[in-house]
Amino acid sequence: MVKRAQRISAIPPYLFAEIDKLKAKARAEGVDVIDLGIGDPDQPTPSHIIEALTEAAADSTTHRYPPYEGLSEFKQAVADWYQKRYGVELDPQTEVMALIGSKEGIAHICWAYVDPGDTTLVPDPAYPVYRTGTLLAGGKPHILPLTAEGNFLPDYEQVPPQIARKAKLLFINYPNNPTAAAATPEFFAQTVDFARQHNIVVCHDFAYCETTFDGYRAPSFLATPGAKDVGIEFNSLSKPYNMTGWRLGFAVGNKNVLEALSIIKTNIDSGVFNAVQHAGIKALTGPQNCIDDMNRIYSGRRDVIIEGLNSLGWNLKPTKGTFYVWAPVPEGYTSEGFAALLLQQAGINVAPGNGYGKYGEGFFRIALTCSEERLKEAIERMRKQGILFAKA
Repeated sequence: MVKRAQRISAIPPYLFAEIDKLKAKARAEGVDVIDLGIGDPDQPTPSHIIEALTEAAADSTTHRYPPYEGLSEFKQAVADWYQKRYGVELDPQTEVMALIGSKEGIAHICWAYVDPGDTTLVPDPAYPVYRTGTLLAGGKPHILPLTAEGNFLPDYEQVPPQIARKAKLLFINYPNNPTAAAATPEFFAQTVDFARQHNIVVCHDFAYCETTFDGYRAPSFLATPGAKDVGIEFNSLSKPYNMTGWRLGFAVGNKNVLEALSIIKTNIDSGVFNAVQHAGIKALTGPQNCIDDMNRIYSGRRDVIIEGLNSLGWNLKPTKGTFYVWAPVPEGYTSEGFAALLLQQAGINVAPGNGYGKYGEGFFRIALTCSEERLKEAIERMRKQGILFAKA
């Protein structure tokens, strides 16, 4: 066999691909698996968005190559949406770029800035792509621990000066996956100051921007004074509009950073199918009550899980955003060990915290992407099996 490229030798198997294998094995053995592992919305894409896709796909003019950086109409819709939702002014031609889902852009920004041996600042626990994108570009991720004691926010004062001087990129993500933590405007102001001081590009992953509860509205990093001078924000239609499979996202912010990202993208991909972008325009400009409807569903599911786990001995507070619950494992278990216990004894699939990094050890993540009835059943299965938050 031909030897594989060195760049993939340090890349572990993708967490969710491994979870899929474990689920498939359990189901093959006849287990009725309650799947709380992957953050893939279970509700359908709103009908008005599907109708827009159908109409656009029937128009033969959409069948040709799209503009590399996105349709002008799509970029205008993104700019208008940002102004309306977050009070952020964007030039649609230079400060907005369409992506084949935000994951693609997050990975490619590393290729635009990171040379072999360069440093990025990566939170831990975190969405795995920040780290793997860095590694694939030959860079070295420097870990920013996110701890419960620090409200799952990075402490920039703990970054060694020699690391801060070398760092090219800083990844942050709020509302946060996997911890469901929220960021404050004050934290974003600290981030701008830190990035400006050390000449670092901030990459804010804002994928869960609209999934918020109890009157909380997540602030955009770009609404922070000076933010556009130091960074960009990645966003996606996947979560707010139940469009994960459609692969449509966007990056907004600093035009020089987007220009660098564009060099990578124009040489690697040929853009997003025009009809999908037309559907995205409808999502952004059409009725927004679908977001409120989904948030009511997720809020109810959140309450079922948090109240249920608390009845089993946990002490969890209601989350403000995302459709995740991040919980500590009982004493005596590792993250993987507890996830295995839930699958083997109760037929419940969760994501072990260590899959999100070293500092995720000792936690597990629940995705609120199945019905309240199934979530209640999961709690009852745990109760019947004696799976409590107590010493093993």
